[in-house]
Amino acid sequence: MSALPPVHATPKQVLELDTARSRFGFEIRTRLGQRIEGVFPRFEGRIEVLSDGRHQVHLRMFTGYVEIPGKERYTGWMRGEEFFDAGRYPVVEFDSIPYHPELVEKGGGIQGRLILRGVSHPETLQVEPAACPRAGYDCDVVSRGTVQRGRYGMDSWQLALSDRVTFVLRARLNEAPKP
Repeated sequence: MSALPPVHATPKQVLELDTARSRFGFEIRTRLGQRIEGVFPRFEGRIEVLSDGRHQVHLRMFTGYVEIPGKERYTGWMRGEEFFDAGRYPVVEFDSIPYHPELVEKGGGIQGRLILRGVSHPETLQVEPAACPRAGYDCDVVSRGTVQRGRYGMDSWQLALSDRVTFVLRARLNEAPKP
C-alpha cells in the first residue's frame, strides 16, 4: 500500500474516546525474550461517522508522557532521543482510511497512516472480534498494530531489543448523545 486514497465523505457525527476507560500501550521484546510493556497515559482519539456510513479513526499519543511502569530508567530512555524522541516529536498519530463499522463487530484490519518521529508509513491496526453487542460502550474494542521501529528511525539498541513494537489499544467511547 503506497498512497492512501482521499476521503470524499464528510463527518456527520464524531465519537470521542473515553480516555478514563480506554488504555493505550505498547510492547517490545528484548533479544532474550523479555517483554517490556509501556503505556501512553495521555492520548486522545475520535471516530468520525461519515455521511456514507463508514467510519474513520484518528488517534494521537503524547510521547512526553510515555511510561514503563515501575522502571524510571526505561521510561527516560523511551522518552529520549533514541526511541520516541519526545522533545522533537511530541505526538504519534494514526489516521485510518474509511472502513465499514461491521469490521469492529467481526474483527479485521483497519488500514491507515502512522506518523512516528516525523516519518509516515501505511500501517494496519488489527481489531479483535467484538466481545459484546455494543463494543466500545459495554466492552473494549481491542486492536493491535505491530510496526518495525527501524523504519521510523528508532534503530538504537538493535542488539538488545527486537525491531518490532506492538501498539495495543483497549478503547471505550463516551456514551453517544441520545437523539
